[in-house]
Amino acid sequence: MKMYVLNTWYVAGWSTDVTRKPVRRIICEQPIVLFRTQDNQAVALADRCAHRAFPLSEGRTIGDSIECGYHGFTYGADGACTRVPAQSSIPERARVRKYPVVEKDGWIWVWTGDADLADPADVPDTHWMVDPEWATVTHSYHFQCRADLIHDNLLDLTHESFLHKTTVGDDYIYEHGITVEVDGNVVSVDRLMPSVEAPPLYAETMDARGLFDRFHCTEFFVPNLHVLHSGITGEGRPREEGFLIKVLNGITPIDEHNSWYYYAFSRNFAVDNAQATEELRIGLATVLDEDAAALEAQEVGMRTRPEGEHDVLIAQDGGVAKARRILASLLRKEQQAAAAAVPSREPAASRRA
Repeated sequence: MKMYVLNTWYVAGWSTDVTRKPVRRIICEQPIVLFRTQDNQAVALADRCAHRAFPLSEGRTIGDSIECGYHGFTYGADGACTRVPAQSSIPERARVRKYPVVEKDGWIWVWTGDADLADPADVPDTHWMVDPEWATVTHSYHFQCRADLIHDNLLDLTHESFLHKTTVGDDYIYEHGITVEVDGNVVSVDRLMPSVEAPPLYAETMDARGLFDRFHCTEFFVPNLHVLHSGITGEGRPREEGFLIKVLNGITPIDEHNSWYYYAFSRNFAVDNAQATEELRIGLATVLDEDAAALEAQEVGMRTRPEGEHDVLIAQDGGVAKARRILASLLRKEQQAAAAAVPSREPAASRRA
């Protein structure tokens, strides 16, 4: 089993994905069932009945509870069994794990680690998705690749020059260097491309002709979210004066070879232009389809690569290298904490010695 950072918030879906009807998600190899109570609160429980491990997502909601579709065991929103149809008494161990949940800005976030460490304040800021001053296009994808490949892809945007030529790519991207900064568990990779033409997709929706300063800065909140601050502005002008774009990328591991990719593209221009929104929806779907195909091919390459063969990183991979170190550190800390929590099996006499 692959090791994952568990003490963090992962996107489990959009708010619209979670209704009274149970829905199943697998996050870091943990099956989870999501549903809403009668007062519209999102609930996340282990998707495995305590009786015989039947998926609760195959059952139904009754009031604020979920009923197993196999033998009718019923669980409240706290995970405790409240009814066993075949008898009046309820076994003490008849309960399922409850996961902390935060619903924010149209996303459902689930904490997969130690519930006592879950702090809603740690959910990253994604307010652009619900800000009326911004217009948003969203997509959801199942990528058949490990989450690490998506992180690398978002931290090294030089691939746009080759993979996305008809939408957001241009040769000038790889011709300009990057600045990498680290603040705690956040890695920022910034690239300024002065006096260039707008990429095809932006030129059409922005009606942007001539030369501009283009920029993009990826903030990676290791290990769950990338916020890409992107756009174009007048030559030599401050970024905040231009056409601004916030691309929000919620990356959620399913298992070691599959990931959920929740994508939102928010813009501060042509906010009420329905045609621009539709053009962006179609164009960005093309970008994501291209990413999916490339990363799935890369996943095959990774799985067939000879043991001992590793990536050859270059200067443009500065953000990738720093993010990998942070991720490795987070994993190491969790493993050490888990090992320390396991009671020692050493005989008492040996410990006294």
